[in-house]
Amino acid sequence: MRIAVIGQVARDLVLVVPEVPGEGGSATVSERREVLGGKGANIARDAVQLGASVVLLGVVGDDREGRLLVEALAADGVATGAVAQRTGTRTALVVDVVCEGRYRYLEDIPEATLVTPADVAAASAELAAADAVVIQLQQPAGTALAAARAATGLVVLDGVPGGEVDALLARADVLRADHTEAEQLTGRSIDGARDALAAGRELLARGPSVVALEVPGEANALVWEGGSAVVPLTGEHVVDTTGGGDAFVAALTVALVRGDDPEEAGKLATAASGRAVDHPGGRTDLTGLAR
Repeated sequence: MRIAVIGQVARDLVLVVPEVPGEGGSATVSERREVLGGKGANIARDAVQLGASVVLLGVVGDDREGRLLVEALAADGVATGAVAQRTGTRTALVVDVVCEGRYRYLEDIPEATLVTPADVAAASAELAAADAVVIQLQQPAGTALAAARAATGLVVLDGVPGGEVDALLARADVLRADHTEAEQLTGRSIDGARDALAAGRELLARGPSVVALEVPGEANALVWEGGSAVVPLTGEHVVDTTGGGDAFVAALTVALVRGDDPEEAGKLATAASGRAVDHPGGRTDLTGLAR
């Protein structure tokens, strides 16, 4: 099974605090982690842990942090030949401030660390050879559309497009969105499973074959031609939701590529997401989950 992932590579600094200070205040950090992060890197690593062969198309800076992140990706089993080290820019940094199970992000994402259509063209052989191409939609719309056009396998969209919405949805096989993204795409409020299923059916009519939407705090709703399912969350104590959506996308993609039906794929993806939220930061261990 070969999967290509297009998305962000970043250095993640995770800080756990008992409270978020107000203006002029301070808080003691109770736990600190510095890890490989970014949604693209997270999805790629998670898919490797689930048994896939994965190539990541992303960008880092030409600094020490960028070199270390590429080494970390390789150590995690991700093919890094399509990770560009961009001259003259710094590597993206995300500070994840975690308090009472909720995150607050401080992001330094230089524009030069976004994947370009030229990067996609340079990796066209890898995209064409993949059984699935996961496109993390933090990337520019032109990049996402170029990647969808280059794919010959399953096209998986993660998030909400910043442009070219109809064109991207028309080329998608799978769409995953959290409830905020789903509301943006459909213009409807998602306050429960019934709303999510209705939104999913609306999105299904715009191109994808499978739509998976978050029902916040409750479940994941999946809709496909001829069927639907609501998969309850697994009940882990939530420490930090960072990485939960990334684990979901990785597991959903792996399961669909290997031939699972959408409901079973949704169950595996929900279990993977549960593993991601019981610790600070987005680095998750999904080893053995796909058996």
